[in-house]
Amino acid sequence: MNSLNPPSFLARPDGLHLAYRHTQGRGPTLVFLPGYMSDMEGGKAVALDIWAGEQGRAMLRLDYAGNGASEGRFEDGTLASWRDDALLLIDILTQGPVVLAGSSMGGWLALLIALARPDRVAGLVGIAAAPDFTEWGFTDADKALLATEGRIAEPTPYGDAPYVTTLAFWESGQAHRLMDSEIAIDCPVRLLQGQEDADVPWRTALRLAEMLRSSDVQTLLIKDGDHRLSRAPDIALLIRTVASLLDSL
Repeated sequence: MNSLNPPSFLARPDGLHLAYRHTQGRGPTLVFLPGYMSDMEGGKAVALDIWAGEQGRAMLRLDYAGNGASEGRFEDGTLASWRDDALLLIDILTQGPVVLAGSSMGGWLALLIALARPDRVAGLVGIAAAPDFTEWGFTDADKALLATEGRIAEPTPYGDAPYVTTLAFWESGQAHRLMDSEIAIDCPVRLLQGQEDADVPWRTALRLAEMLRSSDVQTLLIKDGDHRLSRAPDIALLIRTVASLLDSL
């Protein structure tokens, strides 16, 4: 693994090129799914890739269209289209079982991918997973602005670019809500959640654990953890969690 080297690319059926980094090794393949307005070069993804390389394990990192090194416009993306980007890369580049690690929105995508590929997904790790955030993360005023303007742009503490949400993304999220009924996922699931998370209420993880059909679900609460969970102890916990899950399969 070397993030200084250029990524590889895979063309979607429409010709748009998706960026990825694939480390060969023993399976199951670990697949990292970034959060909203994030990419495969984030601290957690890189740390996991370094660890996977040291352990001789297979890993796939990827950028959804319009994110990171992938082609396309960010504002053209939706929850469903980014799910499909990840599915395309997983289907073409990996064989056998996969373990998904999803951060924030990536945790929602991991759940959707596990539902779409129950025969492939052997385990799932959610890091401040944010399923249904288009429902609980938007005020009535936000929804009204989306309906009239078609987009919301607001500052974010996670970067210089404004945090943009389009009506198309919000509608896609609403169409793929999961927390209203049992989530038919049976593989082992591990949920890491900071209790000082300003973006995802920590009780979301408890609710998600309750809704999952799997009997093998563990929720780990980090009392002083924030949304990113990118401090050295947080990343060490993530690696221990992923390692333990992979070793159990």
